[in-house]
Amino acid sequence: MERIQNIIIGLGYLGVFGAVFAESGIFLGAFLPGDSLLFTVGLLASQGFFNIAILIPVAALMAIVGDNVGYHFGRAVGPKIFTREDSLLFRKSYVVKTKAFYERYGRKTIILARFVPIVRTFAPILAGVGKMDYRTFFIFNVIGGIAWTAGMLGAGFLLGNFVPGIDRYLEWIILGIIFLSVLPMVFEWLRSRRD
Repeated sequence: MERIQNIIIGLGYLGVFGAVFAESGIFLGAFLPGDSLLFTVGLLASQGFFNIAILIPVAALMAIVGDNVGYHFGRAVGPKIFTREDSLLFRKSYVVKTKAFYERYGRKTIILARFVPIVRTFAPILAGVGKMDYRTFFIFNVIGGIAWTAGMLGAGFLLGNFVPGIDRYLEWIILGIIFLSVLPMVFEWLRSRRD
């Protein structure tokens, strides 16, 4: 716990907000642990290391701005993204999976994707590629950004306030969050193999 705590505290507000923006706004962000980071920061806020009243609005703003960057990138790049070659930071399979998610859930994807790693990064890009009406995108983006950041930060903050000594189990909690975050992708993968 102490090592993770020291790393996150060392990142400070700027590091946390930068990670939230990057996960939402740039390809590299697909590999950042957004859910577990926000939960852990919320837990640390319950212990006085961060101020939850600063975290929630600024993290939500960074998530919203990040998705806006992704949306405008998608509009600028257009369908060429589907022909891009795989690289260290980009896999066509991520775009294909996000497209399938998008086709299944429609514009709700912008909200739901916030809670699904990797899909979270590519959903706004595909909304831009598909030229989703910007006003519609923006409304769903704001709802999703606030729900995700407030939900994750709030869950960590509440757990830290109501369960004494919970910080001793932080590694297990983070592993549980990662497991739960990846579970929808595993189910989708199993479903696609069955079809």
